[in-house]
Parts: sequence; structure tokens; C-alpha cells
Amino acid sequence: MECKIQARKLKLFYGDSLALKKISIDIHNNSILALIGPSGCGKSTFLRTLNRMNDLIPNVKIEGEIFLDGVDIYKPDTDVVMLRKRVGMVFQRPNPFPMSIFENVAYGPRVHGISKKAELVEIVEKSLTGAALWDEVKDRINDSALGLSGGQQQRLCIARLLAVEPEVLLMDEPCSALDPISTMKIEELVTEIKSQYTIIMVTHNMQQAARVSDYTGFFLNGELVEYDKTDAMFTRPNDKRTEDYITGRFG
Repeated sequence: MECKIQARKLKLFYGDSLALKKISIDIHNNSILALIGPSGCGKSTFLRTLNRMNDLIPNVKIEGEIFLDGVDIYKPDTDVVMLRKRVGMVFQRPNPFPMSIFENVAYGPRVHGISKKAELVEIVEKSLTGAALWDEVKDRINDSALGLSGGQQQRLCIARLLAVEPEVLLMDEPCSALDPISTMKIEELVTEIKSQYTIIMVTHNMQQAARVSDYTGFFLNGELVEYDKTDAMFTRPNDKRTEDYITGRFG
């Protein structure tokens, strides 16, 4: 399977503190990668390197390389706005804009120059359908997005991302604030859409990683301890630290 993203000897420093230790990984196209490990081990920090969100944090220094379709995203001439269009992010807590459901989804396309109403209507319906939300909101598309349930808000944030036609979806614990039914809907959704996207998901839920991901990476103290196909990782881990974490002996 071809690679969408490759990290090579990636190191990240917060000031003098080394947070990521020589991470090298090949992330496959049209697959779901789960990143697991205890809190503070570098999962979310690594996730944010993939669309340069760490650029927004003071005193961050990055060494090594990350390639998206073979092109180093840390080259000085990288268009970071375009990078974040191609590599979008869904955060731990839903963050809908305080505007209508329609305007939430139309926001990105408008920023990127689409202004025709008919075109925006088409994009909004397609994106909400892609996020498995259209049937639930089509009759109240002009209502405030803040009136949606937490699970619906999270799917709206995914629809908002899909509207700008990304290639990679970064998900930072997208279900941690959701109830079990909403979590199940998000899991069903990512499984359905992985044929169109490369999805990288940080999760603390071992069962979720086992259910939805094709590959799993185990982070510990800023190091990528192990990376393998999920079924192999959960049944035949190569590193005792991985086995201890998966079986709940620590973390």
C-alpha cells in the first residue's frame, strides 16, 4: 500500500525539553492509524506536526522531515494555509462556530473563494451527508449549530472539514467528550469514509483502536515504541511495554 505521509527522524523540542524522539513512520493512504499511549507521551504533539499546528506554539523547534506525497511540508516555501486545507483537523471537543449549521459548513469553501449560492448549497449537503448528519439536520439547516447535541456538533465539525476537500483527517480524541451512541456513530463514519481519506486518530480507548484502525502506533515518553497492523499489535506485540499498556498493566 502506498504511503501518504512519511516522518523521518522527527524531533520536537518545547524550549530545551525534547518531546518527540526521532519518530520515523510510514502512514498508508486510505487507512486509519490509531495513536495510543498514556497522557503526555507525545501522541497529540506528533499529530499536530502533520499540519504544522505546532507552528502556533512559542519556542517550538522541529528537526527531521515529514513528507506529504513525497514533498517535505517543513520546506521554507510551504504554503501552510494550503497544507491545512489538505490535512485538516478535528479536535477533542466539538468547536462549531456560533452561526447556522449551513454557515458552519460553507465557511471553509467561502474562505477558499467559492461564493455562488447554488455551489455552496451543493457542498453543504454533500459534506453533511458525508458526515452522516444530513438526514438529522436538513429541516433546520439555518438554525444555530450550538443547538445540536455534542455528537451532532462533532459530526458537524467533520462535515466542516470535508467541505474543503482534504486528503488527510487528523482526529485528536474525537470521541472523548461523547456518549457511547455518539461515539459509535463517529466510529461508523470514519470506517465508511476511509476509502476517500487517510485518517490518523489519537485515542485513549483501546477497544476503539482495535475496532476502527488498520494500523496502530504506541507512543511512550515521546518515543514511537511500536508500529504495526492493529490486529498484530493487539494479539502479538513485539515490545513488552506495548503488551503491558494494551493489557492495562500501566498507563
